[in-house]
Amino acid sequence: PRRAMDASEVDVELGIELKPGVESPLTNDASIEVLCLACDSAAGDFTVRSMRRRAPNPRDVVIEVKYCGVCHSDVHFAAGQMSGVTGAVQYPMCPGHEIAGVVSEVGREVTRFEVGDKIGVGCMVDSCGRCRACEAGEEQRCAAGNVATYGGIDKHGRAAQVPRGRQTLGGYTDRFVVHENFGVKIPESYPLELAGPVMCAGVTMYDPINAFGAGMGTRVGVVGLGGLGQFGVKIAKARGCVVTVISQNKSKEAFARRCGADEFVVSSDADDFARRAKTLDLILNTVPVYHDYAKYRALLVDRGGRQVMLGLHTGFIGALLAGKAVGVKRSTLSGSAIGGVRATQEVMDLCAAHDVRPDVEVVPCTAIHEVYQRLDDANDSGKRYVLDVAGTMTRTTSKEEMGPPPTFAAVRKRPTVVQAVWEMVKILVLLRWR
Repeated sequence: PRRAMDASEVDVELGIELKPGVESPLTNDASIEVLCLACDSAAGDFTVRSMRRRAPNPRDVVIEVKYCGVCHSDVHFAAGQMSGVTGAVQYPMCPGHEIAGVVSEVGREVTRFEVGDKIGVGCMVDSCGRCRACEAGEEQRCAAGNVATYGGIDKHGRAAQVPRGRQTLGGYTDRFVVHENFGVKIPESYPLELAGPVMCAGVTMYDPINAFGAGMGTRVGVVGLGGLGQFGVKIAKARGCVVTVISQNKSKEAFARRCGADEFVVSSDADDFARRAKTLDLILNTVPVYHDYAKYRALLVDRGGRQVMLGLHTGFIGALLAGKAVGVKRSTLSGSAIGGVRATQEVMDLCAAHDVRPDVEVVPCTAIHEVYQRLDDANDSGKRYVLDVAGTMTRTTSKEEMGPPPTFAAVRKRPTVVQAVWEMVKILVLLRWR
């Protein structure tokens, strides 16, 4: 039975004051009504509907969401393509981890934000806060497991959902509740509609660039020029790197040059590929589908050359496991997912300071099916798509206005735990480590 607590006792970690006879807000039915753009199945059939979030706790902030970016990972998870690794998706599902808005309410113990501040939320909403990784600002590597912004389960008491135990609801919503430690300050000078992608694609590319010390003169290759790749080019250039974009054909060369690329390589042209052998120090592979990633090793210098997998597929998961097995900086090929809150704030500040802006298209919420189709079809435009939540999400949005759901292509190699382990073994045996 729960011990009666004196009214003065406070759980400092959660910022919750427990009074005699009163249950924690994390265990009662207090909640707020919100609008969400959620899908009912793996078909990606989205509609606007009313859902509920927890009432804010003393260290929570409530965000009036203005915009939310659409990530390729949203497609993978909404379509259940990662269920073999992450577990079954709970529908209705509300994706979105590129949240940008304004603080509309703060808990009484919040110190980092005030009402009216521009704020963002990236890929996580909680972690244990106590392990070595969390203390180092690497919450994505939390020993007890971080809690994803959507599709996660509350593990540490600061990401409770309604009803209790359901998977987390993401940022395709008009209001979002988050512990202040997982809020990112968006500089006043940075456009709100561009901020969301910085906290996902931006930090995903920034973290390995930073971890491997890429800076002035480092020769960086970016494989794939979609929403992730364009950020990799721009951030690497902001740090003084010499950047080469590697793509299957020449159709994206003009876009690569606009993003700041110094060189362009057509990977399907054997002669062009051979001419660039051993010319790169670091390769950032952003391709989001399974492919022959091993061939890019030929472009790396012999000593210290590294390829980092960033696109979400079986090879990426195997690369993550390989990096853990022998150490990320010893493996010639490793995986990198997202960055911690500290890195997310750093890249947000870097983008504001250097005017690094993603190429985005702001779209109404009714365009979600069309956007998912474009992303599933490979996103040849290279743009990041951003939902105008505040301007277009309404209670009266009908299913007919949404149009038909996307038609997802069959996944070439649907990730499973067994396949991921096999990829790890292949990487360690065939690609070796240094």
